[in-house]
Amino acid sequence: MIVVFGSLNLDLVTPVERLPGPGETVLGPGYALHPGGKGANQALAARRAGSTVVLVGAVGRDAFADLAVDLLAADGVDLTHLARVAAPTGAAFIAVDAQGQNQIVVAAGANAQASADAVAAMALGEGDLLLLQREVPEPECVRAAQAMRAAGGRVILNLAPAGVPAQELLGLTDILIANEHEAALLAQGLGWAESEPDAIAQRLDAERGIACIVTLGADGAVGWYGGVRRRLAAPEVAVVDTVAAGDSFVGAFAAALQAGFGFSGALQRGLAAGSLACTVAGAQPSVPRREAIEALVGQGFL
Repeated sequence: MIVVFGSLNLDLVTPVERLPGPGETVLGPGYALHPGGKGANQALAARRAGSTVVLVGAVGRDAFADLAVDLLAADGVDLTHLARVAAPTGAAFIAVDAQGQNQIVVAAGANAQASADAVAAMALGEGDLLLLQREVPEPECVRAAQAMRAAGGRVILNLAPAGVPAQELLGLTDILIANEHEAALLAQGLGWAESEPDAIAQRLDAERGIACIVTLGADGAVGWYGGVRRRLAAPEVAVVDTVAAGDSFVGAFAAALQAGFGFSGALQRGLAAGSLACTVAGAQPSVPRREAIEALVGQGFL
């Protein structure tokens, strides 16, 4: 079982010719509503990649709440531990430019009230995984990680949005996943001189005992685990937008790891999922399924 403790949002997505600068207004032809949030996206990604997934988090009692959970429910993510609270459902405001790059502002809403009580009350075991991100309160992430580690399970922390997590949370983390920007900010916050993704991942593995993966966009990813380096390129795809690419990577990686593919096999499947997500517009609508992931892995990209 994979337990995801994280955020749920409704994404309002607008296509633009270019992303705005500070104080600038740009016009888009319209907008679309998509369910999103890093917790929800990663839960859906792990589920579509073949895992049994429980999502713990919070939504409001508003109309956005139903839109935020519809795809999750349809795909069989366990939502029995999802709280309904007296706050608006979280929302993300996303601009996507002609090259598929995005700019995102997130309003936390109900996510600020997410509680780890449900995680602590679960019958967790050694084969279970916990997925965490940084869009819900960090003290609650710590509580969730403590519960999983106490049960003998593993904790994966996606360092998004960027920042330096509390030392207590880092100490409970088995695998950390970050992009280049997030990894650089972490190293800076820890007072390290390293700035290259490879060096940062290696030092986390060597000094902290935290396996680390740094995603490199179209250049793939580099990971260090137990003193061994893995470096894989990403498959070439036609990019529509990059929304949810990182979340698809994380969810598919976790599902593959739990399924017994090992670190390298999980890394490859994460890259396949992240790349496929770039070929479809929107967050959750772009999350690929296991069959598509395995088909792309079967092409043998390195």
